[in-house]
Amino acid sequence: MMTAEQIVASHKANVETLFGLTAKAFEGVEKLVELNLTAAKAALDESASNTQAALSVKDAQELLAMQANLFQPLAEKTAAYSRHLYDIASGTSGEFTKAFEAQAAAAQKQFANLVDSAASNAPAGSEQAVAMMKGAVQAANNAFESVQKAVKQATDLAESNLAAVSAAAPKAGKKK
Repeated sequence: MMTAEQIVASHKANVETLFGLTAKAFEGVEKLVELNLTAAKAALDESASNTQAALSVKDAQELLAMQANLFQPLAEKTAAYSRHLYDIASGTSGEFTKAFEAQAAAAQKQFANLVDSAASNAPAGSEQAVAMMKGAVQAANNAFESVQKAVKQATDLAESNLAAVSAAAPKAGKKK
């Protein structure tokens, strides 16, 4: 059975984790706003520059050449924006994942202690039931770890696919 001090300490740790995650979420939003403001300012500056260049064009062939030259920087900027966006999202989600894993590990440990405590106070002759309970807890822990590994593998695969797409985008823009 948990003592009052343990319950208070558990609640305090949960509140601290919540505030820490909230701060990380706001940091992610701040970075996203900064990225979007930078991208919007750059797009506005580039638009003004391109408009001035278009107004100074002397014939249709020069206009077509100018338009063709706009695709490469656009593809590179789009890829760079996507990489920055992904970095912000993965950094923020990484913090949430770490916190979740820490909380899950603490909960598993606390539950295992509870089971051990119940087992030590179990009446004589209940050894088989206690063993079944411990086996069920171990099976649940193993299943949870398997799911965590699968999620990690899927995340790693998504990251490598994004890196491949990001590397290919500027090259595809050059071919046009």
